[in-house]
Amino acid sequence: MANRTGTYFAFDGLGETDPLKSDFRYYATVQGWNAASHIDFKFVNSHDKASAVKDTSKRATLEASIRERLAASKNMVVILSEDTRTSGSMLSWEIEKAVDHYKIPLIIAYTGFNTIRKPAELASRWPATLAERIRNRSADAIHIPFKKDPMFDAISQFTVNSEKIGGPLSVYSDDAYRTWGLL
Repeated sequence: MANRTGTYFAFDGLGETDPLKSDFRYYATVQGWNAASHIDFKFVNSHDKASAVKDTSKRATLEASIRERLAASKNMVVILSEDTRTSGSMLSWEIEKAVDHYKIPLIIAYTGFNTIRKPAELASRWPATLAERIRNRSADAIHIPFKKDPMFDAISQFTVNSEKIGGPLSVYSDDAYRTWGLL
């Protein structure tokens, strides 16, 4: 298997060709955090480790590229917004492959929150494949707000090479949120 040093970012394109009308805008925010010289954190983006594929590519080509990226990934950030679809997007397939085949820990990042204490209350945002893997406990996942500090902490801490997260519904403590100034 490839050297697994990357972080794979998954989000729902919402069937849009304009990235500003989809959850791509959140991924662009993360890219900005990573590029900012004043932020003391960098990560290896799995999307940079494989050939680029346009969303208009044939599905087989797109899936092959995603499998290559997942094989190089140590973890996966799944960005969930209130617009994320429960089915019908590549996001469902990406989650299925990440958990079932590549055994990648998931960092579930919810937009619009400062803390995540009871992730089950946000189940309406989960794609069906994620809900199934949480229910059957095959996913190892931590649920976080879409905020820089919790995301960077989770990316550095929860990998295929580290200890397990501790189940499908893990969260950070109130003390951690206080440290980040989010509580």
